[in-house]
Amino acid sequence: MSWVRSLGSWGVAGSIALMVAHSFLPFPSEIIAVANGMVYGPVWGSVITWVGAMAGAISAFALVRRFGRPLLVQLLLTHQVQQLGDWSRESGGLALLVARLIPAIAFNLVNYAAALAEVTWWTFIWSTGLGILPLTILLAVTGDGIFELPLWIWFVVGGFVVCLSLVRKRLWRRNASSDKPGGDSI
Repeated sequence: MSWVRSLGSWGVAGSIALMVAHSFLPFPSEIIAVANGMVYGPVWGSVITWVGAMAGAISAFALVRRFGRPLLVQLLLTHQVQQLGDWSRESGGLALLVARLIPAIAFNLVNYAAALAEVTWWTFIWSTGLGILPLTILLAVTGDGIFELPLWIWFVVGGFVVCLSLVRKRLWRRNASSDKPGGDSI
């Protein structure tokens, strides 16, 4: 941790760059957010994580809006494009905010979907900025206090992660076997 702090603004820039990269590559940004809390404390860890997440979200939104939206408009029927636009104007902001507040919904998926819809830049920015704030703060605070957790909490968290991994593996196997010809399907 002291090594990263010794990098000064380069360490901060590196952390922000990792958060931006997360918007394009599949790796868990939660690890970076917790590490930011460990290295920079809860306040600056939150700020650095939030700035990086916002820069990544805006970059992804811009690229998909520029290149993906024109393709989507060509693929959809005119009335479908109109319906998407109507929905985006009426419910886009609230839908984005709610999606951001639910950690199980993929951050990148929300960026791409919002860019394909007719969500305005302003709506995307305010809903993303506000929506990611609670989890960002929670993860930085967790990182700040992670070394002070009692040993039993590590065992509980470790057990939970192992159980979750086993359930996920079992579901993956079940889905894989049902996708095979002659496999069980519902």
